[in-house]
Amino acid sequence: MALTQEENELLTRTDAGTPCGELIRRYWQPAALSEELPLDGAPVPVQLLGEDLVLFRDDQGQPGLLGLHCSHRGADLSYGRLEDGGLRCIYHGWLYDIRGRCLEQPGEPAGSAFHEKIQHLAYPCIEKNGLIFAYLGPGQPPLLPNYGFLEVPADHVYAVKLFSECNYLQGNEGNVDLLHTSFLHYSHRDLHQSAWGAYGEASEPVIDSRGSAPYRERCEAELVDVGLRISKIRDMGEGHEYFRAATFIYPNMVAVPGGQTNWHVPIDDTHHWKYTIVFSSEGRLDPNEVSRRHTMDEHYHPVAHRENRYLQDRELMRSFSYCGIDPKYFQQQDLCATEGAGAIQDRTQEHLVANDAALVISRKLLVGAIRDVQEGRDPPGIAREPTANSFASVVTTFGDLAEGVSWKEHCRALVADGRGWTGRPSVSRAGA
Repeated sequence: MALTQEENELLTRTDAGTPCGELIRRYWQPAALSEELPLDGAPVPVQLLGEDLVLFRDDQGQPGLLGLHCSHRGADLSYGRLEDGGLRCIYHGWLYDIRGRCLEQPGEPAGSAFHEKIQHLAYPCIEKNGLIFAYLGPGQPPLLPNYGFLEVPADHVYAVKLFSECNYLQGNEGNVDLLHTSFLHYSHRDLHQSAWGAYGEASEPVIDSRGSAPYRERCEAELVDVGLRISKIRDMGEGHEYFRAATFIYPNMVAVPGGQTNWHVPIDDTHHWKYTIVFSSEGRLDPNEVSRRHTMDEHYHPVAHRENRYLQDRELMRSFSYCGIDPKYFQQQDLCATEGAGAIQDRTQEHLVANDAALVISRKLLVGAIRDVQEGRDPPGIAREPTANSFASVVTTFGDLAEGVSWKEHCRALVADGRGWTGRPSVSRAGA
């Protein structure tokens, strides 16, 4: 069922004071990568959820996130001086610490205490495993979630981000829509993998125009405490099934098979950052092996983008890439689809089918979480006590299903063993 215009507005508008914006502000969100803010580095202007802010480190190396414009005359604090325990405006020398307290107003007469009356806009920050998180909501922040990639040593994690010229929801829903990988991302590599391959009649393998497994896949979902567990199941014939499972985590993140998490953070209503976080639960990662840097410039903007038509080469469509975009630009294949839907997709024009059920449910979950906030409750996934700070129900896996074992049963067994979100695939075996 297509959304109404009012429903689409509800889920896509994220400025302060909007229902969805107030929901997202109840959760810690990435504000930047740690590498963007080196020790003794210059302050960084950032836009997050429609707000103009400045990120900086104080002389203790602690990150702070303040309103971009000085409380005095509105000057841009990203040009400020880093000294004396904070960030000093170059217009009149007002000095702010990471909590937004004004420590000095050296242009005022000696002995003036007016600076004590100033509380500049400031948001708390926490830095962990290569990411700087900020809490933009009201009141006491919740605990930083025990996401899988935050529960391992820093050298087990690789994080990067990619600029996206569309609303955050389009990016996030691309992860919920597992079926698209059998089309958009279908490539020559799949032709040589029995689980995902299909051969043409010619001596050279060819890309099947109907996708990698036409009419043999179904998508299903089940509710979990932190969001929605989703799966794509492929009929391999003779009673065998292959599946891939992911988890939508409130409100703007999906942990996908293989240890990667995609977190879509609004810049404003028509742009967002896609944070990609790869982790291993068993050992350190080689950044060179998992790096995405070949796909972006020094500002984290994609090399293949709308202006160059995502470097699509239609000659590749026969035997190399279903979409004609080189698989090395995997994320830009996604951008072609999500940005191509418009700055804010008009979901009133959708015609959804049975395999879109997970998408429909994820939207209903967001509406329910918005209602929680509007009625004064914490939305799902918010923890204020350590005993409640658990994401054990998250599953990210793929593999063959043992005969007679459903994907839901397999996922529940992984959760019971503490192996749901481990960064590695698990394969169901008969009797296991």
